[in-house]
Amino acid sequence: MMDLVKDAFKKEKLIANFRFFVLLNLGLILTALGIVWFKTPNHFAFGGTSGLSVLLSALFPQFNVGFFMWVLNLILVVLGFVFLGISCMGWTVFSSFALSFYVSLCEAIWPMPHPFTDDKLLELIFAVLLPAIGAAIVFNIGASTGGTDIVALILTKHSSLNIGTALMVSDVLIIIGAAAIFGVSTGLYCILGLIGKSFVVDGVIENINQRKVCTVVTSNPEDIIDFILDDLHRSATVEDAQGAYTGKDLTVIITVLTRREAARLRNFLRTNDNHAFITIVNSSEIIGKGFRALN
Repeated sequence: MMDLVKDAFKKEKLIANFRFFVLLNLGLILTALGIVWFKTPNHFAFGGTSGLSVLLSALFPQFNVGFFMWVLNLILVVLGFVFLGISCMGWTVFSSFALSFYVSLCEAIWPMPHPFTDDKLLELIFAVLLPAIGAAIVFNIGASTGGTDIVALILTKHSSLNIGTALMVSDVLIIIGAAAIFGVSTGLYCILGLIGKSFVVDGVIENINQRKVCTVVTSNPEDIIDFILDDLHRSATVEDAQGAYTGKDLTVIITVLTRREAARLRNFLRTNDNHAFITIVNSSEIIGKGFRALN
């Protein structure tokens, strides 16, 4: 029996690790596509290692953006090893080099000497969307895209500087460099891109984690509880209550579901208990078994 439990645990852990690895690489690939297809040909330098690489490749056109990302990330990883130690770096090392690899691969397969379109604003939208969605996927699984995240870790451990302010200053300096090299218009687009990326990352993470907190008030709880347990494979909290107007004994069932599961519950109530009262509230911070881990 213990062997079966151990095998099941190992299988579950293996699936979780595989899912983590797939999502991490998906996020990095989307980020790389945004850099190669939209940031580089339009000279959009929002900050970070990709933004600095765009500037350096313009100053030294014999080298592409991928080359400078390899160089910058290698320097940052070495600094991370020196100031943080190997144990603190974790997946950051993989992310740094994997992103550099994907950028170089995209440049080799589909080089972009010119933008897709002449519409700078349209190009900016996709230059923000792809890397922001990629970063949101990576951040949501507890990893990072490397690069300047290493600088943040070093500053956190060895100084009392405000990390957000320090990274913002570095991004602003890169944008100023973009304005100086590529013109004020490009610099202004880069400012819009930097602001837009922060909103998109937050929005995507919230949307990925969004769940429905369903509260059902009913006088016939048995069938509803069975449906939640047996059909939706979820659990619920059950409380006794009393109607303020009727004085009848009621039951309150509280459960957290995905969008699809909440729709199934609503349809079940419509068919089987149309006198039930249900409220459905969005939440992106559901922590506990079956959802996000507490730690």
